[in-house]
Formats: sequence, C-alpha cells, structure tokens
Amino acid sequence: MSATPSANVERTIEQCRPEDLQPVSLDAQALDSTAPEYLRDLKHELTESGYVPSVLTVRACFDEDCSLETQREVDRVRGYVRAAAFLGVARVTVECGDVADAGKVEPALSACAERARREGVGFELDGPISLDD
Repeated sequence: MSATPSANVERTIEQCRPEDLQPVSLDAQALDSTAPEYLRDLKHELTESGYVPSVLTVRACFDEDCSLETQREVDRVRGYVRAAAFLGVARVTVECGDVADAGKVEPALSACAERARREGVGFELDGPISLDD
C-alpha cells in the first residue's frame, strides 16, 4: 500500500468531523471469548466508554514442527481476525517467536492475511517470518 491516501480515502474523509473517542489497542489474551454475543457486548461497552479499538494483538506460537498444531494455531488466529472485523478493529498484529517450519506456517498465515483483507482488516506479522505481498 502506498504512503499517500487514495482518491477514495481523500473523498471519504474530506467532510469528516473530529470525534471524542480514544483509540485503544486490545490484547487478544484479554478477551474472554470470540463468541459474537460477547463481542457485541464488548463493542457496546467500549463505545459507551469512549473507546474505539484500533489494533488487536495476537501472540501466536509455531515452535512445533507439527501440521496439526500449526493448523490449530492458525485457526485460533483466524478466529481473532473474525473478532477484529466484528469489533471494527483496523489492524490485527500477530506476534510470533520461534517458527519450527516456515514452509508450513507462511502459507497458513497468508490465508489469514487474505481473510483479514476480505474482512477489511489490516494484517501484520511481528516475528521471524514475513508474508509475500
């Protein structure tokens, strides 16, 4: 994505008014659930308190060379992508430490990134692997 806003963005924000909302970064571990009922209530409470979630940070672990464990962890990350879209979060940041087999993890996380894009959510990786743009 380029550093300059697109004409679409410029046209959309041209008539914007400032709002008195505080952007907050959420930690996925602090969420009690990713169930829609919980997320709906959380979104309402955040709004009522004057907060707007801007980033959801997910810590992921891919230190086992096991396809089943990789899939289980990616499914968990995908659940947080869905939760981020539900909450109106702008970006999901996935933090991961050691990666046992990047060949298994990268395609799985690329699919999560694509899912995030379709949901209108940014997706970033913070760790030893990267995704091809």
